Amino acid sequence: MSSSLQLLVCRSDFHHGRLLLLSSRRSALLRWLSSGHRISRSLQESYRLLQLPADGPHTPTQVRDAYLRLAKLYHPDSGEPTADAGLFARVEEAYRAVLTHQSTVRQRDGAAEEDEEDKTRGVAPQHRHYLSYEGVGSGTPSQRERQYRQIRVDRATEQVLSYRQREHERAAAAEGALAERDTRQRSRKIKITQAVERLVEDLIQESMARGDFQNLSGVGKPLNKFEHNPYADPMTHNLNRILMDNGYQPPWVVTQRDIREGAARIRSRLLEGRARLGDPMTPEERNRWERLCGSVQEELGKLNKMVDDYNLVVPMLSMQMVHFSLAREAERAQRGAEQRRAELMEVRAAERERRKEEKKKANSGAKTQTVKRGLVSWMQRLLRF
Repeated sequence: MSSSLQLLVCRSDFHHGRLLLLSSRRSALLRWLSSGHRISRSLQESYRLLQLPADGPHTPTQVRDAYLRLAKLYHPDSGEPTADAGLFARVEEAYRAVLTHQSTVRQRDGAAEEDEEDKTRGVAPQHRHYLSYEGVGSGTPSQRERQYRQIRVDRATEQVLSYRQREHERAAAAEGALAERDTRQRSRKIKITQAVERLVEDLIQESMARGDFQNLSGVGKPLNKFEHNPYADPMTHNLNRILMDNGYQPPWVVTQRDIREGAARIRSRLLEGRARLGDPMTPEERNRWERLCGSVQEELGKLNKMVDDYNLVVPMLSMQMVHFSLAREAERAQRGAEQRRAELMEVRAAERERRKEEKKKANSGAKTQTVKRGLVSWMQRLLRF
């Protein structure tokens, strides 16, 4: 009997507390609706710009979604045909005004709810405080909501930190696997190289045991490889000699050879082109010469790049080169063409002189033959008489 009475009392308390909460929420809603008609015209215009009804409660999420939807349409950088900087500024101002109004309404309603909760705190059952927010926090529902939000933020931060830690551990494990694989590959190459060297050494020893090297020239004689420089290191000298015998050249030597060949090719091209032109040049010949110099300028740029690379690797400072200049090369081609013309004129003059001498010799020989023939005929006529 006593248990049934207690159950009836609890139920009555529960329904009484529920009725009080409903009445408090209804009063808060009525206060909000009544205050909604008293908002200013500018605030009503802000609601109209955001396309939100001014006579109803709105959550911050709804207001933000409305602002983002309009921002995608009117933002100057959106790329949409409806983009308008002035309208977007108005929408942004309306968004801030609506947020301020909503926060003010929520604060006023929260204060009213706290007053109602203070009135009904002794009536409502105590266990109803912990039916929401996972039973976290203490105080009024608004305070517990703020505490629950902070707890969720801390929980998300911990999850992010743990995720980053797992990613770093996974990356470190992957780097360790790559380093281990590279180490295995290097050790394998070293083993192969050592095996090949041992095989070559064994083959050399077998050939020496069979006497395959006895027929070489100079066998059994001392090496006289350092007579020109007795202070040279024998190992370095032998290594250099082996490289030279096998046609190896240092990179700076190869680059120097390429530079010289390129310079000779460019100079020959300029000389041949200038020698074909007259002195002085006609307007047409001058245009041809300028086109030739323009094409040579590109080749000289590549050649100067090779000179820079050569100067970086050449072992001696005195062996470095300077850049090639188109003006110097053109002047050199001009002098070469003039010298070639002078040599050609000398050759032609010598050829003319040779032809004159040959002609004189031919004329003198013809006269001598004529005199001889006349003398012979005279003597024949004399003998007849």
